[in-house]
Amino acid sequence: MKGFSEKWFIAGGWAIDLHIGNETRLHSDIEIAIFRKDQLTLKTYLQGWAFKKVVHGEFQTWENEYLKLPIHEIHAQLNNWELEVLLNEMCWGKWLFRRDSRIFLPINEVYNYSKTGIPYLNPFVVLLFKLKNTRQKDHQDFINVKPFLAYEEKKWLKEAILVHAPTHQWLGYLDN
Repeated sequence: MKGFSEKWFIAGGWAIDLHIGNETRLHSDIEIAIFRKDQLTLKTYLQGWAFKKVVHGEFQTWENEYLKLPIHEIHAQLNNWELEVLLNEMCWGKWLFRRDSRIFLPINEVYNYSKTGIPYLNPFVVLLFKLKNTRQKDHQDFINVKPFLAYEEKKWLKEAILVHAPTHQWLGYLDN
């Protein structure tokens, strides 16, 4: 992604590991997040890659149309390389959680940089996406990264969970 002119961030489990500073589990894929407005710029940047969009859980060829909600996931492939691209929403300088627009952050609080300069989605944002259909590996990511979250980040995550998923099991873990 070196040379890509727009903001992008490693997402998912790799973002958690970049924040912690080491690999805590095996990862089966690489996910990046970009802002929806930059999708066609990314497609141009990854010229030669094959693109598929996910529509209602099924892969379809992505031509050159601008993808609007509810489509938020793109897969790009070139030879043995595969990249999952997650489209993120923004409005008026704020990142919006696409599943619940009551949850938002200033854009500069959504991401951070690893010690080697790799941009990644802040873990408290990654965890917000992991609320839906939480798997064992998602729970392990939560347990692994919790000690590395600042008080304000845990507070924000707890408030977001109370708004979006008020019965989620992680609420109990965020009290201590």
